[in-house]
Amino acid sequence: MASKPKAAKGEGRAKASRKKTSAKAKSLANDDIGEETRLKLWRSLLEIRHVEQRAYDLFLQNLIKGTSHLALGHEAVAAGFATAMEKDDWTFCTYRGHHHTLARGASMEGVLGELMGRECGLLQGKGGSMHLTSVEHGAMGSYAIIGAHLPIAMGAAWTSQYKSTGQVSVCFFGDGTTNIGAFHEALNMAAVWKLPVVFVCENNLYMEYTPIGDVTAVENPAGDRAGSYGLPKIVIDGNDADEVYRTAQEAYAKARAGDGPSLIECLTYRHSGHSRADPGDYRPPGELEAWLKKDPVPRYRDRLADFGIDKKVIDGIDEKVMQQVEEATEISKASPTPSLELIEKDVWADGGVAWRN
Repeated sequence: MASKPKAAKGEGRAKASRKKTSAKAKSLANDDIGEETRLKLWRSLLEIRHVEQRAYDLFLQNLIKGTSHLALGHEAVAAGFATAMEKDDWTFCTYRGHHHTLARGASMEGVLGELMGRECGLLQGKGGSMHLTSVEHGAMGSYAIIGAHLPIAMGAAWTSQYKSTGQVSVCFFGDGTTNIGAFHEALNMAAVWKLPVVFVCENNLYMEYTPIGDVTAVENPAGDRAGSYGLPKIVIDGNDADEVYRTAQEAYAKARAGDGPSLIECLTYRHSGHSRADPGDYRPPGELEAWLKKDPVPRYRDRLADFGIDKKVIDGIDEKVMQQVEEATEISKASPTPSLELIEKDVWADGGVAWRN
């Protein structure tokens, strides 16, 4: 029997190219996110990455004092959840909260200025890195006490339910918080009352310097405890902005429909130590390198290319964001430190310092 003639190399490549194009066309046809939203996610990822990196650079220049906790590596969690939010939804986050505040729309100079202790900062330089707040953008504070904000986020959700406003309260916390009493108290009450709140655990494997697995009885500190409160186990890739965005959409829809809270565990990784004072040398060899291969920013750049978005558009957004970071840096450097008159401003809700009975 005569053997079938082999296809020419050029013909083989053409066939492979057609197959790849067909697969890409099929993906585009079934895309539930769309180019406009993908570019919003891309911009958010870049804003967080470049501002956080600039914060580190400014520290090395001695322009940022004290400690701060960077979210390099966590970008997809903040970008995905914030992009899926409605404008009047609420964000509650921890001392590692720069990324969430930026993702909700706070200005770069507001964030960098606050870190530098300047009057152009979100809190006029009086709050610093661990207390970023921008009520006008729905960023309802960064909380330095572990777990303290979960009951507050739950309470905000209660007001939404009581007033029928349709707002969703979204609460971000680290893996270490899952061993705090406030975590269990807030989850239990939110589930019992079916409150419109979404609890999001950013599991970066470490509670400060201690591996979360060393001090927790279950593999997934948040996901494996969801069943205790009648909630489904949701554990996702926190470095995939698309997966985060889709999961957020589902959780928000559930909350707005009156079907109660969600508990979502996002697996991610911080690229540096717990804070600037931490070299992170307790991590086993090769762990950081393995996670850097799943870096959410270059990963999403490749995703955009896979969906046929022009490289000029992708790079153009990156260049624009970097330009904005440079401008925000100069504005922050030029801004004065807080005047003494500001020390008695905004102590109470009425804007002053007088005690009211």
